[in-house]
Amino acid sequence: MVHRGMHQLAPENSIKAIAACAGDFIEWVEVDVRLTKDRQHVIIHDATVDRTSNGTGRVDALTLDELKQLDFGEWFATRFHGLQIQTLPELLELAKGKVNLYLDCKQVDAEILVQAVISANMQDQAVVYGDPKLLEEVRKFGGNKIARMTKFRPQQMSFDEFVNNVEPAAVEIDADHLTSELCKEFHARGIKVQAKVLGSDWDQPRIWLAMFAAGVDWLQTDDAPGIRFEDARFRLGKFPVQMAFHRGASRYAPENSLAAIQRAVSLKADYIEIDVRTTSDSKCVLMHDRTVDRTSSGSGVVNNLTAQALAKVDIGTWFGKPFRDQRVPGLSEGLASFGGTAHAYLDAKDISPETLLQAIKDHDLMERHAVYQSPDYCRRLRELSPGVRTLPPMKNLNDLEKTLSAKPYGIDAAWTSLSASMIEQCHAAGARVFSDAIGTHENLEDYRQAIAWKIDVIQTDFPLRVLRAIELEAAASK
Repeated sequence: MVHRGMHQLAPENSIKAIAACAGDFIEWVEVDVRLTKDRQHVIIHDATVDRTSNGTGRVDALTLDELKQLDFGEWFATRFHGLQIQTLPELLELAKGKVNLYLDCKQVDAEILVQAVISANMQDQAVVYGDPKLLEEVRKFGGNKIARMTKFRPQQMSFDEFVNNVEPAAVEIDADHLTSELCKEFHARGIKVQAKVLGSDWDQPRIWLAMFAAGVDWLQTDDAPGIRFEDARFRLGKFPVQMAFHRGASRYAPENSLAAIQRAVSLKADYIEIDVRTTSDSKCVLMHDRTVDRTSSGSGVVNNLTAQALAKVDIGTWFGKPFRDQRVPGLSEGLASFGGTAHAYLDAKDISPETLLQAIKDHDLMERHAVYQSPDYCRRLRELSPGVRTLPPMKNLNDLEKTLSAKPYGIDAAWTSLSASMIEQCHAAGARVFSDAIGTHENLEDYRQAIAWKIDVIQTDFPLRVLRAIELEAAASK
């Protein structure tokens, strides 16, 4: 249950943060519900609009029309300029058939809320969270049509007293009070269990794994990608395909930033793809575009700028407020962030083969890298060191034999050239097959087909989508 939506990549509780959950195949999103002055339900956590909009005042002192005049996006990043607050009916329409809702009722009218959920035919996709008094009102107006959840604190009330008095469909229990015995007791009564793991002490793999082992149904988290990957590995073990995170975990942090690399490392990415360019004073930095204009606060061509000038450029604010301290990383700085297991997928945009080879050696990556660049560049690298793992592109199937004749570590094949026989031919020649799904091929059908053909590495902007394909393939094979 993702806390306020994917609020690292879009404003919390916004239509963008919630749509991102659906796009990543997240099952549940937690949102906060409040009443306006004219008794309309809107989705916002705080009692005031001050922190998350360009306005001021209490939510319950403003009408819906007044709230709709405010900008709820630009506080997070200018790319969200003009984003409006969403109403509960708008949210229900967005979520239907896409993502389930945990409605955290901060200040609500139970009758209006129940009517909205039932009118939207969302009663099978929602759970209402509140205190026992509110839950009784929800039951009064909706019977048992809408699931109800509240907090269980074992230090304050016995199990039997709680269940008999509250009669919830689900309970929320803080991670430090949750046990496998409690899960079994609630499950025996037909009650689902949600572990609240928010906060740096709890929202981490050690606690998630303990919650999985305890048998919880849900976890409320600020780190949905982390939990999804840990859960899949917990259930499935080794995956049948590797993933290359494009420009780092660029779905969740600014592309080619240290934050994006570190996020990819934390998700245990197999490969982390980064783009390398050279400055006017011969320093190597991570940047995809020829200029810094699109992804930074600066402007100009990278190889016309000094490393010192680039160090002053902000590459995070455009993406979102949490990343406003990010700066253009140097190649060495970036590679140092890879840790001890992730493989470097190096797109050599503008760097000499000699300099790149030395960086690979300096960071002990000879057994954990692949270099993407033209066949000629790859040939020059292999002349310098036969052990370099080259990854030349292959855009046309007619070029396969010629590409394989250079005995590369792998080939970066155009997605349209993939087939079972093509991949089998590459494997027979000792070459791995990488392909870039980015764009029109970022969908379950294409991922699953490539996995069935035994592709080695899928490069993606949406790692959780590839993960979902892996899960579906595992289920289909049982």
